Amino acid sequence: MASVKTGIVMMNLGGPATLDQVEPFLLELFADREIIKLPFQSWLGPFIAHRRAPKVRGLYAAIGGGSPILRYTTAQGQGIVERLDRLSPDTAPHGFYVAFRYVKPTSDDALRSMAADGVERAVAFSQYPQFSCSTTGSSLNELWRALDRTGLRGAFDWSVIDRWPVHPGFISAMTATVREGLERFPPETRDRVLILFSAHSLPLHTIDRGDPYPQEIGASVQRVVERLAAPNPYLLAYQSEVGPVRWLGPHTEQIIRMLGKRGQKDVLVVPIAFTSDHIETLSELDREYGAVARTVGITNYYRVPALNDRSDFLDALADIVREHLVSGRTCSTQYPNRCPGCVNDACRQIPRGRAAASSPAAGSSGSPDTARAAPAAPPSPAPRHAPAR
Repeated sequence: MASVKTGIVMMNLGGPATLDQVEPFLLELFADREIIKLPFQSWLGPFIAHRRAPKVRGLYAAIGGGSPILRYTTAQGQGIVERLDRLSPDTAPHGFYVAFRYVKPTSDDALRSMAADGVERAVAFSQYPQFSCSTTGSSLNELWRALDRTGLRGAFDWSVIDRWPVHPGFISAMTATVREGLERFPPETRDRVLILFSAHSLPLHTIDRGDPYPQEIGASVQRVVERLAAPNPYLLAYQSEVGPVRWLGPHTEQIIRMLGKRGQKDVLVVPIAFTSDHIETLSELDREYGAVARTVGITNYYRVPALNDRSDFLDALADIVREHLVSGRTCSTQYPNRCPGCVNDACRQIPRGRAAASSPAAGSSGSPDTARAAPAAPPSPAPRHAPAR
């Protein structure tokens, strides 16, 4: 087997694949201050995790005994690689490597596999379309820490795809799911269906530091609505709050209750920030909020599936990576722009590659072979190719 020239690290939070993994997953989640910052976290985090574990195990049991996110991420990775080998032969062969936060495969697993495959160029590809320090930022920080744990710092030439909230392919695929969802409603009421976009919430202390997540979510919603060009009313709400801290709202459940109270009968829910179905779509949106909708008089409640392994979405993912490879950029122009209230010195760094790590200039900023991301250079002129269809 030929060595992999370009490795694509697909970063996401992940989810427990079995019921036995639920409590360890929660313990890791509530211990991570880059995700959730709690008072007395070393005590309160485990307390919340242990207390929530039985209920959360029941939720996973109800959706099949575990999260399907690894299955979907694997299918997405395979789709990206198959398309990229055709679209970008100069950077082929390509390989994909899944890096989850609290379950296998972890960042350490991904890096070791990359080393074994002989990867030269590495692309850290966030699977969160909209950037947040709590999601993409913390995943990148963990990936860089894993380089030290595995002894592979300086082994690869790195670049980062840190956000893609308005990429045309992503917007097109998301809009297609909305159109398909609207077709499930009777023609005579279809134009009156309220489209409720739902995204994962964030603690307000993260937003107050200047995190760009809310505006990037809003940008995705606006592009989808514009492309949809339908008369339907729409709203944006946030879900999945956990822990005793204040979260970004309005809350999705609260909005559903208000809609029922004002007599709204038809609601189409769109998971605008989730690219794979998992417990927050299959359990929270479908089962929990679906039950709430019925109790408040919403007679037609439907949630569109996440993008998962749709062919048009795989085309979009491959085009995002192709554009990045062609551009020659290390990261987006926004990535070096730290939140004004950031207190984490590890944020917004990119490890130096093999040549840079061995040069006398290496380590002039950051750790010995990690540099603060510089503003991205403009892309090199290159022909634009349409993604494979």
